[in-house]
Amino acid sequence: MHHESLTEASSGDVVGFGVRGISGVNLHRGLVASHCGEPAKEACSFTAQIVVINHPTHISNGYTPIMFCHSARIPCQFTEILSRIDRKTFQELEAGPRSIKSGDAAMVLMTPQMPVCVECFADCSSMGRFAVLDMNQTVAVGVVRSVTQKSTGKSTKAAQKTR
Repeated sequence: MHHESLTEASSGDVVGFGVRGISGVNLHRGLVASHCGEPAKEACSFTAQIVVINHPTHISNGYTPIMFCHSARIPCQFTEILSRIDRKTFQELEAGPRSIKSGDAAMVLMTPQMPVCVECFADCSSMGRFAVLDMNQTVAVGVVRSVTQKSTGKSTKAAQKTR
């Protein structure tokens, strides 16, 4: 299993690889490898569908717990609670609630406080699901429904060659 050569890996596979010119000290948790012609982009904000599992009081706008998504572990702010939804039918129950509590499902706008790459759950399930932890307890779980990505404007030499 270890140190086997593979010709192809698919989404969700855990693989190791080496890149010439990049030292191991430059790599850290949460980094994402992508095709040079279509590089992964940093998320500015994203809309998520969450289910609050265990929170002692309530969650309101401005709450900033730790989000675990793929291998990233970053603080992420609940910028705005867009709506409270039914857990089974996903029908909107209340638009713009002031807060949500344990057992509630909601659509929320989240803003990462550090650079992170996330994708819509429909596009890439492993990059689109996450857990929210606070005080070492799982507070909520969710999936990314839409992403607003930062535009870098930068392009590498390799990406220019593939165009």
